[in-house]
Order: sequence, then structure tokens, then C-alpha cells
Amino acid sequence: MDIINKIQEGLGLFSPAEEKVAKLILSELHFAASASINEMADRAQVSHASITRLAKNLGCENVRDLKFQLAQSVAVGERFMDERPVEKKNISHVYTSIQEILTLNVGLIDEQVVSAASEAISQARHCLIYGVGGGSTMLAAECQNRLFRLDVLSNAHSDPMLMRMTAATVNKNDVVIALSISGVSPDVIAATRIAKDYGAIVIAICPVSELSALADFHLPIKTQESDYIFKPSAARYVMMAAVDILCSEVAMKNQRRSKEKLRRLKVQLDQHRDSASGATPSDKRFPLGD
Repeated sequence: MDIINKIQEGLGLFSPAEEKVAKLILSELHFAASASINEMADRAQVSHASITRLAKNLGCENVRDLKFQLAQSVAVGERFMDERPVEKKNISHVYTSIQEILTLNVGLIDEQVVSAASEAISQARHCLIYGVGGGSTMLAAECQNRLFRLDVLSNAHSDPMLMRMTAATVNKNDVVIALSISGVSPDVIAATRIAKDYGAIVIAICPVSELSALADFHLPIKTQESDYIFKPSAARYVMMAAVDILCSEVAMKNQRRSKEKLRRLKVQLDQHRDSASGATPSDKRFPLGD
């Protein structure tokens, strides 16, 4: 349980002096994380001992440990703790935020890097795609969805143990595509490092980070989070665009193979739709796979 939650759950159970310190922390998190014990005692009008007792009651080793954990909470952001109601944004805000993040990322990805990365995928025996968490898990599956139809043998994994296991089975020049919207996902970094040690070529779609430093080919992205905390991050659209850029280039590298696989998909999907609907639509330019 994080320190803020511990304090919130303890309200009403602390001693009167400890309660004052707890309420001060919750109302002035930045101050509490950086203030000296003297400053906290003066602001809360309690003794040093009261602050020490609160730290112990919260499971901290000492006041320094308490302040360290508070500093971590500050890093998460007070926007999640503000008790004031969040003003509802209109529907257009969703589209605007997507447009803004895509505009921010235009031009970041180098065409020569994409060309070299796609060549590595085209020549690979097997391509592993790693991503954990909400957005990266979804987009790892989407990357596999894009590649299999281009005649690229690929598998997406989001389970940390399976990522490690599959990383240990790579052959030299197999490819790992590592996805991370933050660039600091420990599970993705660990599995990617294992695969690289065994000779895999690493393609990373992430910000400049520890993960990008492992990559043979880095497709950079930038994130831009807003204070509107109830809307899912628009950064996942940037990662999706990077996946599309990479997979489109793979298709261009293997045009003959790609066209034939896509043709087969189109035939089978049209037959399936026609038999299901009982009629043949006049316009058959549906997306491949809905």
C-alpha cells in the first residue's frame, strides 16, 4: 500500500498530534516532502516526537523514510489527489489531444532507420514482440496482427515470464520489437536484454530511455500527458503510428509475398461476409480483418 493511502486510511485512528501532521501532509504534499522536521513541526504545531511516531505508525523506518515515500508520491502527481471536481471536457477534446500528440511526433522517426529495421524483420527467421501494460500490450498484439499478414512469422507476448522464456530461445538475427510508451518498463527491458545477449536484433518503439539504449534500431516517440486524468493517454496513438510505419515498410520490402498473403485474406474475408449476409455488397473495400 502506498504512503498516501496509508495516511488516508489512518485518519481518525491517529493521536490528535499525529492527526494534525497527517492532515498537513495530505493538504500540502510538496511542502511535507521537502520540509525539515522543524518546519513540519512548526507548521502543524506539534512536537518532533509526534512526527516520528506518525512515521513509525505508517510503517516507515524513520522520518527520512517517510519524506522519501512522500517525495515518490509527489513524483506521481498531485493532480490525482486534488479533491476539487475535474471539469468535464467536450467530445472534441479527444480528437484534439490525438491530433496534438501526432503533430508533436511528426518527423521524429528517421526513414533510414525504418528501412534498416524493416529489412531486419524481412530477413529474420522469427520476430518476437514484447509489450506490457494497457497500451503496449494491445499494440504488441496489433503489431503481430500487422506482420502475420505480410508472411512474417511473429509472436506477441505480454506475460513477463513468457517474455523471458521466449527471449532465451532466440537464434542469432531473430528480431525483437520492444514496445514501451514510457521506455522504462522493467519486464520489457529485462526480456529485451536477454534476447540481445543471445544475438537478437532489437527494434525499440519508445522514448529515449534505458530501453532505447539497448536497441539496434530505435523508432522514437514523445509523450505529452495532460491534467485531464479521466481520458486515456493519447500516446498510444503515437505508438500505433510507429507500428504502422514499420509494418508498411516491411510490406514494401516484400511486395510479392505481401500482396499474395493480403490477396488470400481478402478472398476469404469476402467469402465469409457474403455467406453470412446472404448478399454481395456493391463496395467491398472493407478493412482487412475489421
